[in-house]
Amino acid sequence: MGTGRRRLVTGRVRFDGDVATYYAAFRRGYPDALLDRIAAAARLDPGRDTVLDLGCGTGQLALPLARGARAVVGMDPEPDMLRLAAREGARRGLSNVTWVLGADRDVPALGALLGDGVSPPLAVTVIGAVLHWMRHDELFPVLRSLTRPGGAVAVLSAGAPLWLHDTDWSRALRAFLQDHFGRELRATCGTDAADLARYERSFHAAGFASVTLHEHPYGDSLTFDRLIGGLWSAFPPAELPAPADRPAFAARLRAALPGGDTYREPVHATALVATVPGTAD
Repeated sequence: MGTGRRRLVTGRVRFDGDVATYYAAFRRGYPDALLDRIAAAARLDPGRDTVLDLGCGTGQLALPLARGARAVVGMDPEPDMLRLAAREGARRGLSNVTWVLGADRDVPALGALLGDGVSPPLAVTVIGAVLHWMRHDELFPVLRSLTRPGGAVAVLSAGAPLWLHDTDWSRALRAFLQDHFGRELRATCGTDAADLARYERSFHAAGFASVTLHEHPYGDSLTFDRLIGGLWSAFPPAELPAPADRPAFAARLRAALPGGDTYREPVHATALVATVPGTAD
């Protein structure tokens, strides 16, 4: 399966234009330690196995996983995300990644496209911090049916949103954003314990054999440019300040944050890994 782009649906655009550009430049990737645990759980075989990155964005999971799989499919409903992911894949010289326009509701069609009607086509499906946009109770049984024996589905998080940390700068950021938007910001984007518990229950209901939470806490130091770039990568396009207004927005935010050149972020990356009964042949 060579590098290319396939179209299943034209789906509703959510994050395009400059937001996709900020996403590619500033969105944090996932620790290799978590990716290695997923590969080990599924006994990923680089000579034969196919990986699906559902809601792939600009490839933060699909691209590093390509080194350990025969083929990777990155699937996202946003064409601009796929364009930037394909550009980065080409820059890395990857020839085993295909980019497909589609959403979680299109996974059955993708399964039919990949499968031979006899063997489940997927060894691993990974879903980053986008599962809160999907109907996971409907999705997990579909993925269960498309995953080979011994394979896995993993829900990953690269940490809580920037404005939900228990630090002085994060609390100041949250207050600034709540004043800017005129509403309280509570959504955890699928990263807190309650979200993980809901996903675990749904995995069990869908017939997965076991569900294991892997955790990887670490610290990161953000410059102001990285902080605001990461912030803008999370804005829907309709709420992103116009280009001419961004310098003033940035100046107001910098004034609202505690002084200093960097902001220490406590990152709690996780992978909730559900395995399918049986073992690969």
